[in-house]
Amino acid sequence: MLKKILNFVTHRLFIVCVLLLIQIYILFLIIMKFEKYSLYLYLLFFILGVLMFLKIINGKSNPSYKIAWIVPVLTIPIFGVLFYLLFGIKDNKDATFHFKRYLIQDEKVLDNLKKENIHFYNDVNYLYKKAGYPVYINTDTEYLEIGEKYYQRLIEELKKAKKYIFMQYFIIEEGKFWNDILNILIEKVKEGVDVRIIYDDMGCIVTLPNKYYKILQNYGIKACSFNKFIPVLSAKLNNRDHRKITVIDGKIGFTGGINLADEYINEYEKHGHWKDNGIIIKGEAVFSLTVIFLSIWDHINKQKEDYNLFKAEIDDIGNKGYVQVYDDSPFDDEAVSKNVCLNLINKAKNYIYITTPYLIIDNELETALTIAAKSGIDVRIITPGIPDKKIVNEVTKAYYNNLLESGVKIYEYSKGFIHAKTFLVDDEIATIGTVNLDYRSLYLHFECGVLMYNTSCLKYIKKDLDDTLKKCKQIKDTKVGIFKNLKRVILKLFAPLM
Repeated sequence: MLKKILNFVTHRLFIVCVLLLIQIYILFLIIMKFEKYSLYLYLLFFILGVLMFLKIINGKSNPSYKIAWIVPVLTIPIFGVLFYLLFGIKDNKDATFHFKRYLIQDEKVLDNLKKENIHFYNDVNYLYKKAGYPVYINTDTEYLEIGEKYYQRLIEELKKAKKYIFMQYFIIEEGKFWNDILNILIEKVKEGVDVRIIYDDMGCIVTLPNKYYKILQNYGIKACSFNKFIPVLSAKLNNRDHRKITVIDGKIGFTGGINLADEYINEYEKHGHWKDNGIIIKGEAVFSLTVIFLSIWDHINKQKEDYNLFKAEIDDIGNKGYVQVYDDSPFDDEAVSKNVCLNLINKAKNYIYITTPYLIIDNELETALTIAAKSGIDVRIITPGIPDKKIVNEVTKAYYNNLLESGVKIYEYSKGFIHAKTFLVDDEIATIGTVNLDYRSLYLHFECGVLMYNTSCLKYIKKDLDDTLKKCKQIKDTKVGIFKNLKRVILKLFAPLM
């Protein structure tokens, strides 16, 4: 018992939280110190609050995000203003590590797509212009409907690596999944393979030892952590690397919702059965994943590489449908991931199937979904039956009423937690990646995804979604008590800040 307590109080997360609380307490003491000047202090912060209000209202942020900040800034100006100054102002100075000049669009592919489907061409063209990523046809896709299959295929492909392995994950946790991968990586380093690992420092704060990258470096693996979690009140705490990417020799790439931890492969039960998915791409589109990885790698390590050195020669595998990798950054004032979702919703003719662990959406997405349902489109959303975060799940349920009233069908995965992030539209278009339908993914995190049109894997995605729906409970009645309803209303108001 004493050992557990000692481990808890010496853990980095506990120490960091204590230091952050101390800083908040010091701010409180400073304010109280000037209590005799409270009237002047209040007036000062009220004026600052009005100025912050004008800044927020005229900014480019989402309206829901603006409202969530305006309420505390104007109602409790002293603490509201201080917290907005600390956490609400976006720092754009790190926005320069997107190096898209290496990605060149084959205009013939665009021209053919324009003739084939002008509506999807417009979506692709938007992504190319705003995110910088080309669309490819010389790329094959493979759908991985569960974490166990992802694990199996990842192990198989890692063993085949000859030149390099790049891995970028939000969470890595010591256990069967990661240990099996690590053993392969150590062997590959001995074979002369260039192995690089990026993990998010906050994502791994309770799953890996502090400065774990040094342990990996001792094995000969090049490793670093993204946005080191330091005990200083700062808006940078909000911006995490939520991507999950593996690139092998520039010829095969993995992405999706699956992190390198044992619950993702149901090695143990954490929140019931863990339902996730992933996608493998083979061919020219893999270079886009390579660029995503290298841009973050070079930013962290303050270096510049020639990305073309990592571009593989790809055999002609023919037209396997259109594949476009994309990423999203909180620093470019372009909500790429959200706009992908909006475009898919607005293009639907028959149905939209969605899976997401969190359903915390802004007014634009909510409106698009409700209009689609009211227009007669079969809109189905699958959320977890067993949540991983109870408060966040309460916020998710706060969005049910409006959606259900408009005809959107909502299902909860009865067997456990669904972590897959999937959009499938009309058997024609799908996207799979790392993007949750919540404010953090859509506005604050670094994300990525794969957009597909007429690819061979779409039928397998549809089959998996149909099978998953059979394991779900359809939600029809959302009536709760007055206090629970009030709780959800308040949580929904501040959802953008969670």
